[in-house]
Amino acid sequence: QVQLAESGGGLVQAGGSLRLSCAASGRTFSSFAMGWFRQAPGKEREFVATITWRGRSTYYADSVRGRFTISRDNAKNTVYLQMNSLRPEDTAVYYCAAPAVPFHIPGPNPNEYDSWGQGTQVTVSS
Repeated sequence: QVQLAESGGGLVQAGGSLRLSCAASGRTFSSFAMGWFRQAPGKEREFVATITWRGRSTYYADSVRGRFTISRDNAKNTVYLQMNSLRPEDTAVYYCAAPAVPFHIPGPNPNEYDSWGQGTQVTVSS
């Protein structure tokens, strides 16, 4: 497994922006796709975005496509989530995650990921 640590969450007004970061350690970061998920109170954890190991391909949930951007810097072992035009319904704890298999593009099911960060709270006020 890899160790993951998210940062960058906070309170923002609707229409605002936040940038989340996730620092990874413990294995070859550049060999693994990375994902972001979120979980709101009383709801299941849901897929947000995935980026392939070199960053050449990205995938988004319909609810965030066009507003959020996932990116990575393999030299810094860090993956980012730029969130623009935030809405109250984006309020959740955001988690970064890594799959167990290198050079594999996981789907949106959280079960395809075996390493998780502790999460960072994002709250969007109306």
